[in-house]
Amino acid sequence: MKYHTLIKTLICSVLFLGFNTTLQSQKNKREFYQLKTYILGNEAQEKLVDSYLKDAYLPALKRLGIQKIGVFKMHPDKFTLSNKIFVLIPFSSLEQLYGLEEQLIKDQVHNQEGRDYLLASYKQPPYERLNTTVLVAFEEMSKMAPSTVEGPRENRIYELRSYESPTEAIFKNKVEMFNAGGEVALFEELGFNAVFYAEVLSGDKMPNLMYMTTFSNKESRNEHWDAFRIAPKWKELSAMPKYQNNVSHIDILFLYPTAYSDY
Repeated sequence: MKYHTLIKTLICSVLFLGFNTTLQSQKNKREFYQLKTYILGNEAQEKLVDSYLKDAYLPALKRLGIQKIGVFKMHPDKFTLSNKIFVLIPFSSLEQLYGLEEQLIKDQVHNQEGRDYLLASYKQPPYERLNTTVLVAFEEMSKMAPSTVEGPRENRIYELRSYESPTEAIFKNKVEMFNAGGEVALFEELGFNAVFYAEVLSGDKMPNLMYMTTFSNKESRNEHWDAFRIAPKWKELSAMPKYQNNVSHIDILFLYPTAYSDY
């Protein structure tokens, strides 16, 4: 009798441990992201894309269970035109991303609400070009975290960075620097409010990684980066011989979330 009780207890323990392992595996499963960049030629195109995203596209994605969708525009300056709209979409798998277009075609509400965009004439297209980048989240931040920064949206700085590397092997070294090296942890410690860190799987600047950090305004952004540059951990990390020369080019964009963005 005691033997059967022991066996039953062992079986239950194994099942419980297996269940916990499965939960942990699901918890650490890395998300995939699609970053869509609409390049606009005029205000009419901006208005049409805004209307489509707000009234048709984002609601359709949410009907499919896709949440936490970010829509951003550029802070213009004397060097940068505000002629782009960025849409950041999280996916639980590449299969979910691949099947999205087919799902949208079947969504009659999406087709009706987005008809002006979807049926636009070649003489008056809704955008000049549409670029798409597919990414996979870093191990150290496997899921997107919508920013918690406050203040007027038009003043917020959502800093989108792209780091290119000379070769695939050197690129992996930079990714390791973020993960095992502790760069992600340092950003977290200093309160950079990161939305995501990810490797680019398909894009026009490969091999590269991208990440987004957020701040309430430009002053806060500058203060955070000043603190990062003098941080002992960064000085130690950036001085390590194995992490030298692993970035060949950096692109930095200052964005702000639209009124209909989820964050």
